Formats: sequence, structure tokens, C-alpha cells
Amino acid sequence: MRHLRDNLSRMTQVNRSLIVVKPKQPFLDWALSLEHFPEGLELKQLRDDSTAYLIPEYELLEERMEILEWCAGFVFDEELRSWYTDESLWPAVRDLEIFLEWFDVEFHSLVFDLDNQSPLEHVAYGSEPGAPLIIDPGSNGH
Repeated sequence: MRHLRDNLSRMTQVNRSLIVVKPKQPFLDWALSLEHFPEGLELKQLRDDSTAYLIPEYELLEERMEILEWCAGFVFDEELRSWYTDESLWPAVRDLEIFLEWFDVEFHSLVFDLDNQSPLEHVAYGSEPGAPLIIDPGSNGH
């Protein structure tokens, strides 16, 4: 653990901002309606370890909605997929309005890397091991 403490003096800012997506009651209701879903799951459990997504850097509060419009569909699908992959059981309408009914979103404009010993890496889930990672530079990885 000492090496981690030593790194703190050399932290760097990452050229991204981030959002934290916290499920709300409609998401839990959907999840509980699924077959083989853990009984007794509570909203607090879902919200305690929420997913964070790196987004383009922003400076003005007004830019938040533009960023959310840009990524809400992708994030909505990822949140659903993380619990159930059968898309036929996903809500038919997954627009920004429904997204905001199902999730709270926290925006964080500054992101710092406290671990400069390990390089940041992009991991393409679902791709073949060893396959090159192809990211459209205009897409922020999505």
C-alpha cells in the first residue's frame, strides 16, 4: 500500500469528465419483474455501487444536457444489459425522458488519476482476445 500513497503526490488530471448513473424505482421494478432475479433486492443496493461513465470534458453547466442527450441511449442500454441481455424484455421506449425517470445522473467535471503506476487502458468487452480495439475518435469510445 505504500506505493499507492507515494503516487498521490504525482496524480494527474484526465481529459474527461464523468457521470454516475444511479437507478431509481422504475429500474428496480423492471428488474424485479424479470425471471431469476434476486428476491429482496432493494434500491439502496443498486445505488450503492453505481456505474460511472467517462464523458467529454465540459466547463459550463449548460453543456450537461447536450452531453446527456448524446449518451443517454447508450448508457440506458448498457444499464439494462448489465442486468438482463434479452432485449425483448427491455422497455420499448428508451428515450431521454424515460432515462431520466429511471436514473439519477450525477455530473463531475474534474477527474483525477490517483494511480499513475498503472496505465489507463480501454477494454473492449465482448471482443475477441488480442483483437485490436477500434474506437472512432469522434465518439469518445462508444
